[in-house]
Amino acid sequence: MIVPEESRPQSVATLYADHHGWLQTWLSRKLGDSFEAADLAHDTFLRVLRRGLSEGLQSPRAYLTVIAGGLVNDHWRRRALEKAWLEVLANRPELVEPSLEERAIILETLEQIARLLDGLPAMVRECFLLSQLDGLSYPKISEQLGVSVNRVQKAMTLAVTHCYKALYV
Repeated sequence: MIVPEESRPQSVATLYADHHGWLQTWLSRKLGDSFEAADLAHDTFLRVLRRGLSEGLQSPRAYLTVIAGGLVNDHWRRRALEKAWLEVLANRPELVEPSLEERAIILETLEQIARLLDGLPAMVRECFLLSQLDGLSYPKISEQLGVSVNRVQKAMTLAVTHCYKALYV
C-alpha cells in the first residue's frame, strides 16, 4: 500500500532528493545499463514508501543500498531464468512453442521456485536439485557431491521441510 502524499513523512522526500541521483549512478555501475538502473532506483524508493521510513535514519545510503541490492539480486535471478528458458525454447521444435501467456506463467513459476530455494544452504539446494530435476538416487548424489548418503538424506529432509513450510505454513 502506498501512503497518501499528504501523510508521507517529509524525510522520504528529502531522502529521494538527496540520494536518488547517487543511487541511480550506483545501480548503473552495478548493472551496466542506465535504463535498468533507473527502473531499479524507482523500485527502491517505492519499497521505501511502502515500508515507511523510521525517524532518524543514521545511514541513508546503506539503507538504500540494502534495498537496491535485493532488487539487483532479483533482477539477475530473473535474467538467468529468462536466459535458461530462452535456451530451452531455442532447442524445441517450432510446433510446440508455448504462447506468450504460457511463457509468462512458466517464467513466474521458475522465479518462485528460485526464490524458494534461495533460502537453503548451497549443499542442501544442490542435493534437492539433483534429486528432483536430474532424478538421481541418494547414493548417486552422495557420490557426485563427495558426501555420505546419510548427509544427503539429512539435506533432503531439510529441503523438503523448507519447501513444505514455505508453501503451507
